[in-house]
Amino acid sequence: MGMSDEHLHLHPSTRRFADEDAQSRIRRIRTDRWIGYARAEAVLAALEDLLSFPRRTRMPNLLLVGPTNNGKTMIVEMFRRAHPGTAAEGNDDGMALLPVVKVQMPSGPDEGRFFGAILDALGMPFSPRDRIAAKQDTAVRVMRAAGTRMLVIDELHNVLSGSAMQQRRLLNLLRWLGNELQIPLVGVGTAEALRAIRSDDQLVNRFQPYPLPLWSDDEEYRRLLSTLEAVLPLRKPSHLADTALAARILSASEGVLGEMIAIIIRAAVRAVDTGAEAISARVIEDTGFIRPSERRRVAV
Repeated sequence: MGMSDEHLHLHPSTRRFADEDAQSRIRRIRTDRWIGYARAEAVLAALEDLLSFPRRTRMPNLLLVGPTNNGKTMIVEMFRRAHPGTAAEGNDDGMALLPVVKVQMPSGPDEGRFFGAILDALGMPFSPRDRIAAKQDTAVRVMRAAGTRMLVIDELHNVLSGSAMQQRRLLNLLRWLGNELQIPLVGVGTAEALRAIRSDDQLVNRFQPYPLPLWSDDEEYRRLLSTLEAVLPLRKPSHLADTALAARILSASEGVLGEMIAIIIRAAVRAVDTGAEAISARVIEDTGFIRPSERRRVAV
């Protein structure tokens, strides 16, 4: 099927999909995609700078902090994918290399579960009955052997779900890991993660906070909407960045990036299903999207 000369509102790489059938286009609309924007690119640049930092006794760290569903995890996952590991057979010493290790702080965390998460990320087998010291020694040894140059800890705010003693021990552990491995640590979480780091006088001086705030109706927001519109294979222009529609999406999403994308994806699917082929305020209304704050008040 040739590319249509129409659909000039779409990015050139997307135009050829606009002539596909409805189900094919809906699958494309629902596929995860990376949408670059200024804040995300700035975080990626900061992470690249950290990764290139020479080893020293006290390494700089970064804390990516913002509301839930506002793009934090996607950014660090994008960074991890940009620095993939190398299989053992591709290296002279027969050891797999893993420059960026990304883990999630367990809920109800303790040292054993945290090191278990690291070992899982490293692909190392272990038994839940293993002593904490054994898990710790294995994790540190393997990260050194794998040439790990950065440890990313997602959901860092989960530290606060432990007891006061567990919180203190885990925060001390983070400081020790950074010193022992001489690699930067990247924490990712909500404002609670910042509160956890600020509870430790030494850690707060090591972690540079990098906020991802809620979105507002500004030039960057309008550019994001235009970019999204250009990659969704609808046959008619939606003009998402026009004042009224942009305000409608921002209000419904309450400024949360993940919610904006969810609204637009649901509306785009409905536009294909109904033959409207463009997103409008009416199409958004017909999706039945419920604002994040209203979901918490839904009666059951």
